[in-house]
Amino acid sequence: MLRVAGAGLLVAAGAIHLDLYLTGYRTIPTIGWLFLLQVIAAIGLGLAVLATGGRPVIASRLAAAGGALFALATLGGYLLSVWTGLFGFTEVRTTAGIVAGLIEVAAFAVLAALALSPARTDTTAKAPADGAAKAPAGFPARISPAITAAAATAAAVLTVVALVLLGVTVAGASPPAPATGTGLKTATIGGTAVLTNASGFILYWFAPDTPAASKCYGSCAGYWPPVTGTAVASPGLPGTVGTITRTGGSRQLTYNGHPLYTYVGDTAPGQAKGNNLNLNGGLWHEVRVSR
Repeated sequence: MLRVAGAGLLVAAGAIHLDLYLTGYRTIPTIGWLFLLQVIAAIGLGLAVLATGGRPVIASRLAAAGGALFALATLGGYLLSVWTGLFGFTEVRTTAGIVAGLIEVAAFAVLAALALSPARTDTTAKAPADGAAKAPAGFPARISPAITAAAATAAAVLTVVALVLLGVTVAGASPPAPATGTGLKTATIGGTAVLTNASGFILYWFAPDTPAASKCYGSCAGYWPPVTGTAVASPGLPGTVGTITRTGGSRQLTYNGHPLYTYVGDTAPGQAKGNNLNLNGGLWHEVRVSR
């Protein structure tokens, strides 16, 4: 049961990271590749944990221990990305991140228990010859029960600490921050006139939206922050700037009937990594300005 549960939790964590990778993270420098490696490693370790069932004790224990440490390291990366940022990217509070964190804590606890659990004995094995010392049933036979107990206590303490840190981090993390809409202007990127915010970041529109409503909420809004504020545009900006009311009461800016967003994958003004991406339920396009 521990083996199946631990493998399942690793695969589940990998599946969440795969979904995040495909729906936005793949375009974030360095972070995108790390997410892809996490997916591969999580699924690979999950399969390894399953495959070593019934194999020599050392192979089974190594697979379980490797999975436990991997889950803990993945959680650590998430906490760092929320606290201080990681490779220039700062994570925001999303449902997917919280669920993945809880799964990683559970995976560590289950796999640590598997790695330290007593080795199953074979009742059909021949009894040792008279005078021969019997091997203890605990894991592994050559390590004293005191060391095993100490390792189990340490694993339990780490599980509690990890859960507490996750809770504190999630409670203190900021939700997706909307982008300010003051000072909309135009910029020419690759020969195309596009709409940007006051800082020069390109603005996007989402195909499923309507002129009266945004379809981007939850984790979607974490990767595509809606541009909120008052309908202020630079002098001479063609087109019509307006607003819609989002759930919660905030006002989101629109341009020619399209609600406006920025993209977390754009880490510097002038980048358009979100253009023509099919993510979070639909196509995203840079807002082009016709003069």
